[in-house]
Amino acid sequence: MSDPVKVIICFAVKEEAAPFRPLVAGRSDVQMVVTGMGAKNASVSFLAALEKATPGFVITAGYAGGLNPGLPPESVVLDATADFPVAGKLLQAGAQKGTFLCTTTVASTKQEKAALFSRTQCDAVEMESGIIREICAERGIPAATVRVISDAAHEDLPLNFNELMTPEMEMNFGKLAWTLLKSPGKIPELMRFQKRVQSSALKLAQVLSASL
Repeated sequence: MSDPVKVIICFAVKEEAAPFRPLVAGRSDVQMVVTGMGAKNASVSFLAALEKATPGFVITAGYAGGLNPGLPPESVVLDATADFPVAGKLLQAGAQKGTFLCTTTVASTKQEKAALFSRTQCDAVEMESGIIREICAERGIPAATVRVISDAAHEDLPLNFNELMTPEMEMNFGKLAWTLLKSPGKIPELMRFQKRVQSSALKLAQVLSASL
């Protein structure tokens, strides 16, 4: 039998979760799950978490790419069900309402993002929340997507991360090293992006913790 908890918060990767983890350390009412990237990993990990805990509500959190040109980096975007209990607190903490597109690949270039925005008018793009929200809807669990913009609509990612992933949606560090060896000029750009995502994860953690 699963144990009741206040909230399950799902992150795709440990880097997204790192600043938030110490803010809820020792709290038995908050369960964090690092699902892995992509819908398949997210589904397996989230369903496993639901077997162990029955949440009052669910948050799917992490990074997102900006599609709406009006969203600067480090904007925290919220999309929630009508019955989501802490939507007001998230907005008070600095989140803004928006819509998300879930895709099977990373949107790496500003041209890709512009095409997605033109087609869907969604504000941001990511890869895991769709399946998590679908499972929550099937089970009647209030849920929200709370994501921080790591790369704005007008920005290219420093690398095409789709080319660096294994079939299991994990980073292939051998490919990454070889890519940087071939293009060392990408290293400063990648380091700047790494600082950006660290700062973005901290901003997300602050918004989330203020609502809980």
